[in-house]
Amino acid sequence: MASRWILHFDGGSRGNPGPGYGSYVLLHDGREVRRKRHEFGRRTNNEAEYLALIAGLEDALKYLAGQGLDPANETLEVRGDSQLVLSQVRGNWKVHEPRMGVLRDQALELLGRFEKYTLVQVPRSKSVQVLGH
Repeated sequence: MASRWILHFDGGSRGNPGPGYGSYVLLHDGREVRRKRHEFGRRTNNEAEYLALIAGLEDALKYLAGQGLDPANETLEVRGDSQLVLSQVRGNWKVHEPRMGVLRDQALELLGRFEKYTLVQVPRSKSVQVLGH
């Protein structure tokens, strides 16, 4: 049976824009292997959401490499509560802000390193439960 990787991310800002923050947790077969929180400086809520996703993906790829695993052989489920980020990454929603397009493209490039990925929108309450904010 294939192993199961889950990345749950969330980001936001205090004020919009304001001091941005984000965090993520990486789970492997239900076991937490990484949990980090970042401060992003002055950002919008949506930018912070993207930056949390990107930081989580970069760290997941680094973790896999450290374990001698090739992401091209791994499946990742990404969970988040940001409808905008998940819909833009899926290609369901257009990106109207150029800076958001750059972030979307960066997330897609990182996701493309995995054999397969799924994007799952979860309720806000689930992000609060998992990540604490």
